[in-house]
Amino acid sequence: QVQLVESGGGLVQAGGSLRLSCAASGRTLGSVNMGWFRQAPGKDREFVAAMHWTGSKLPYADSVKGRFTISRGNAKNTVNLQMNSLKPEDTAVYYCVAATTGIGTSITMYPYWGQGTQVTVSS
Repeated sequence: QVQLVESGGGLVQAGGSLRLSCAASGRTLGSVNMGWFRQAPGKDREFVAAMHWTGSKLPYADSVKGRFTISRGNAKNTVNLQMNSLKPEDTAVYYCVAATTGIGTSITMYPYWGQGTQVTVSS
């Protein structure tokens, strides 16, 4: 079993920044691919960013390109999402995801999900 714990959500004004962090743990956990999805009210869950355990990154979602940056944390199996120039449309619950094999932009690629952290951007 893999557990994901997110932190760093909150309320910020438009144009501001937030940093999300996620740590994966599990008794038999090796290196995992990790990423972020988000779900805004009334909308489907959507891909934001993902990173292979070797450090390579998938292309970001068009809606966040140039503003968000995914990176590995200092500890093994941790990932961060630096969000700059936030917009009201970035308001959503952000989910950390992980997979021991495979990586992609589909929710079906990731069997492990965090509980979600709320990000609210006020105008």
